[in-house]
Amino acid sequence: MAPNIPLIPLLVVSSVAESLLIVSFFPQYLPHNPLVYVLVRALAFNAAALAVYKVLIYPLLSPLARNLPHPKNDGWWPNGLAQYSKPAGQDFSKWVDTTPNDGIIYFRGLMNTDRLLVTSPKAIGELLVTRSYDFEKPAVLRNFLRKILGDGLIIVEGDMHKFQRKHIMPVFSFRHIKELYPMMWKKAISLTEGVMAEMHDTPDRVVEINHWSNKVTMDIIGVAGLGREFNSLKNSDDELIQNYEEILEPTTEKVIYFVCNLLIPQPILQALPWKLNKRVNIITSNLKTICRQLVRDKRELVKKNADDHLDILSVLLKSNNFSDDELVDQLLTFLAAGHETTSSAFTWATHLLSKNPTIQSRLRSEILSAVPPADTIGPETDLASILESLPLLNGVCNETVRLYPTVPITIREAVRPTELLGNHIPAGTAVVVCPLAINRSAELWGPDAKEFKPDRWINEETGTPNKTGGAESNYAIATFLHGPRSCIGQGFAMAELRCLIAAFICRFAWEMADPKEEPVVAGVITTKPRDGMHLRLKKFEEGEKEG
Repeated sequence: MAPNIPLIPLLVVSSVAESLLIVSFFPQYLPHNPLVYVLVRALAFNAAALAVYKVLIYPLLSPLARNLPHPKNDGWWPNGLAQYSKPAGQDFSKWVDTTPNDGIIYFRGLMNTDRLLVTSPKAIGELLVTRSYDFEKPAVLRNFLRKILGDGLIIVEGDMHKFQRKHIMPVFSFRHIKELYPMMWKKAISLTEGVMAEMHDTPDRVVEINHWSNKVTMDIIGVAGLGREFNSLKNSDDELIQNYEEILEPTTEKVIYFVCNLLIPQPILQALPWKLNKRVNIITSNLKTICRQLVRDKRELVKKNADDHLDILSVLLKSNNFSDDELVDQLLTFLAAGHETTSSAFTWATHLLSKNPTIQSRLRSEILSAVPPADTIGPETDLASILESLPLLNGVCNETVRLYPTVPITIREAVRPTELLGNHIPAGTAVVVCPLAINRSAELWGPDAKEFKPDRWINEETGTPNKTGGAESNYAIATFLHGPRSCIGQGFAMAELRCLIAAFICRFAWEMADPKEEPVVAGVITTKPRDGMHLRLKKFEEGEKEG
């Protein structure tokens, strides 16, 4: 098996050692400045020899390459780039449907390293649940994410992850999320008011909804996470929001920057005269400074017993389990993941409903018949029970996150020799989990796997919501992953999505501004429409009466 040693440092060190030996023993055959002369040639020879070994010889020696199925035309160049193809995950999704396999597909990564793609519920269960601590996020990916998120729950591994998850879990309990529904509903109503105002100021009634989606989800996580009102729906002056919007904006340059961070050593990348290097450093420094001040301010309120909120930061402070620096890292994580997940999902939900007007109409009827008028909803209204019991609403939410998982690809790396489905996995082997491919697998979801069918989440006999979408295993959907590394905020995100869709559809009917447009899926880590989501809206009263 190939040793898990960084190839470039190995190449340089071996070339230097060889050059010193040649210069020491055969100086009479060498010209002036012999070390430079020999070193250049040694580097070239060793690089060529390494390429021949990796491309031609190692695939014949690797048990994984010999024993597991390959995608069609597997080779160093075409399939090594699948991990970076756009839209993210599309190549893996094709492999899942076209490559016969028993749960694992083998492919060669860049530099011809072993890569595995898990495709079956059993393989996913082993990777993420029963052997979860045999696999970790690759160090190079964690180092990149650490720039933005610090050492929060998403980044840390091992015992530190177990400790953080144990002490953070209570703030995401069902009881706590249920208490947040009225706040989420209030923010959802504020979203509709802001969109309504913009619609009236726009002659063709076209509104770019992704921008509004970012605003409302940031307002929700501001209150739920920090006990702070950002009021981004009314203005964009908050420094924290401006920094987050800039760093998460899906641009081609940021995609290239992300890939370079995975392929190029940090000292070399940081030395490049790239303006984005400097800008990312400034933004991440700004975010940490702002969050550090938020923690200090909140700690003072807690000390004075002036804080009676149940936001995430207050609960973590009162637990006395985290230092200020650790709390900053958790805030960075929750602010990014907490608003990005639902922002993306709500944006794609509006697109899917615009393309399916019959489902949009049915959903509006369902919500209008079950949810009291906004001006009559009070503290006694059990919004959680109402919204969570609506079959079509839950079907739309589940189908949206199935078809458009916020993070379409994630990677694990074996930190010790282990097994998957009886196959020996050497330490250092990278394993790809592609929620997009799993969620759209025809084998797991049937021939209509790529179609938007919310009714698959409704029991035919009883008309009540189900939790599997008709799939035989709960591992058939991987949007929030599974096991100890599953998304801790899944319940929070889905509650938020229910509120946003329900409030929006009661106020508007809509279609795509350009009915022929197919939004381009983009983003660095999460999925967003590259050019935004432009909808032509009208007040519901102006449309056809439902029911």
